[in-house]
Amino acid sequence: METPESRADASDTPNNASSGEDNTAAPSLVGTESDNVLPDLILLTTGESVELQAPAPVNIDPSLPAPRKRRRRKKQFPEMISSADAVNGLRVIRNKSGNRSTEDVGDYEYDNLSSRRRRRNSSDLDVETLIAISVGFPIDSLTEEEIEANVVKTIGGTEQSNYIIVRNHILALWRSNVDVWLTREHALESIRAEHTHLVDSAYSFLLEHGYINFGLAAAVKAAKLNPPEGSSRGDVIVIGAGLSGLVAARQLIFLGFKVVILEGRARPGGRVRTKKMSGGDCVAAADLGGSVLTGINGNPLGVLARQLGFPLHKVRDICPLYLPNGNTVNPEIDSKVEFAFNKLLDRVCKLRQSMMEEAKSIDVPLGTALEAFRHVYKVAEDPQEKMLLDWHLANLEYANATLMSNLSMVFWDQDDPFEMGGDHCFIPGGNDRFIRALAENLPIFYNQTVKSIKYGSDGVLIHANGKEYHADMVLCTVPLGVLKKRSIEFIPDLPQRKKDAIERLGFGLLNKVAILFPYDFWGGEIDTFGHLSYKTSMRGEFFLFYSYSSVSGGPLLVALVAGEAAIGFEQLSPVESVNKVMEILKGIFNPKGIAVPEPLQAICTRWGQDQFSYGSYSYVGIGASGNDYDILAESIGNGRVFFAGEATNKLYPATMHGAFLSGLREAANMSRMAKRRSVPKPNDTNKSVSVPENLI
Repeated sequence: METPESRADASDTPNNASSGEDNTAAPSLVGTESDNVLPDLILLTTGESVELQAPAPVNIDPSLPAPRKRRRRKKQFPEMISSADAVNGLRVIRNKSGNRSTEDVGDYEYDNLSSRRRRRNSSDLDVETLIAISVGFPIDSLTEEEIEANVVKTIGGTEQSNYIIVRNHILALWRSNVDVWLTREHALESIRAEHTHLVDSAYSFLLEHGYINFGLAAAVKAAKLNPPEGSSRGDVIVIGAGLSGLVAARQLIFLGFKVVILEGRARPGGRVRTKKMSGGDCVAAADLGGSVLTGINGNPLGVLARQLGFPLHKVRDICPLYLPNGNTVNPEIDSKVEFAFNKLLDRVCKLRQSMMEEAKSIDVPLGTALEAFRHVYKVAEDPQEKMLLDWHLANLEYANATLMSNLSMVFWDQDDPFEMGGDHCFIPGGNDRFIRALAENLPIFYNQTVKSIKYGSDGVLIHANGKEYHADMVLCTVPLGVLKKRSIEFIPDLPQRKKDAIERLGFGLLNKVAILFPYDFWGGEIDTFGHLSYKTSMRGEFFLFYSYSSVSGGPLLVALVAGEAAIGFEQLSPVESVNKVMEILKGIFNPKGIAVPEPLQAICTRWGQDQFSYGSYSYVGIGASGNDYDILAESIGNGRVFFAGEATNKLYPATMHGAFLSGLREAANMSRMAKRRSVPKPNDTNKSVSVPENLI
């Protein structure tokens, strides 16, 4: 079996078949499909050493407006911030209010919780409420999970109000120091004895559902991988070693289950993939899949970064746009079109509100509605304005990983109210650092492509690569694209309700071209810049460039391909794609007197052709709604088959933290089902089905 270290080495080292050979002539093209991960294609070029003048600084007008990103704001990050300060962004709120830091949150004593004792400032409770809100808890009510867990005897009333205060306090107490294991005794220290039952209820709920004591701090890891003494609560197979599968496995082991993970690829991570690129003395880490921590307030990945001591790279909003001829877009025209674009979206919002009031079943493509309003209000009739509008639409297609014509006008942004607050950040060195840490010491079997899942009253039977795996329950974390392809046979078949949700939800495509250069010629003043296209159909082709120089370890640019262009991109050769990118860069920088050097290495992704994903991330298609995410998350087979992944998370779809949180959610659901099943029943003839010892 591979060790985590050997797996990391294998996935980080590009397959360079021309290593050691003379590449001074034509560039060599090398495929990297040996690990069955992602058919990304690598273009390696090394030319003769040429001494070049230092590039002139790029003149950026600081008044240039940054594009407004309406959903899952995609940003770049110029400065390093301490993950300890950034992740718990609500520290700042506490300091601004003139109160003590969150480290002191446990020093107060609760008496009559509903009335809030005078010696405890109400602003301290307000901060705890804000922390609870940041991780998804409502202000003055219970979540469905809490109701199902029977955290209070009666819904509503004083007991519920007191429970919420206690729950928020415990949550804030752990968030103030995520490097320790918060014990029940510590949680009790500041709460009077008559409320012990509320502490027991809140602490147990938060612990089992992964709201506290999760992550990769030494104290947490030690507890998580040392299950309670006694017999196992059951055997679980997790299909997929992506973020949701890895965190679910850790939580399930902690909850007392025997767990094995079956992964079809030769590496962990799923759609999170960091690739090391190199050439000459330059080395860089490129995130080819999930890359952005979209908001860090309450974000569990922010907690992981804090525990591991990873710095965060925070956004700088300057994003100049360039015309196809390389000229900078006029700032006044840019502002005018951006304003018009947002007004169009506002018009659509008003239209859908009236439609939902009149006839809830009506839905049309978002692109159709926007184009209709554009004609009615005569927006962007000038050619340059039309190109600018197309750029904003391409950015929207990037956020949703699909064409505007595929998006539901009614529900395309149903998750907007739940966006994580705070800065959007990158992890220097890539998100593979999370994956390595999460996969460490877990029983993962690689190159195990699951063909069927058979389930019944006695458990589950999984067929993968000619082998059979038996267990009590299975957690399926494969991407929505795999479910759409029906790559896995379910026996019995999936309920029609779930099949309909799979059909309605969309699974889109985003591709990237990562290019390593010998030096940073674009300058350090910007982290993103955009490029406009003459053709509407190609508006998403290399429309946005990310500068990863500050986070990757080397002079790395990543060009994004979204919308219709992302589909056609997969039919182009890597040489064609990289040449197109180079033409754009030379068109922008050469007129400024800045020489664009030949790339040292380039990688083109092909997520649509990856048999373990068939795309990038989910979106709400026409006729779909947020409810379809919930349907996809429902277990089947009387609690034998469970589902996790970003496409099962209505609040945080299409995000890494959405996948992470879904894994914790399902671990709790499986634990609850195991408790129900363990209750003795008259004439209970169910037999225990175990994972064979030789597989553990």
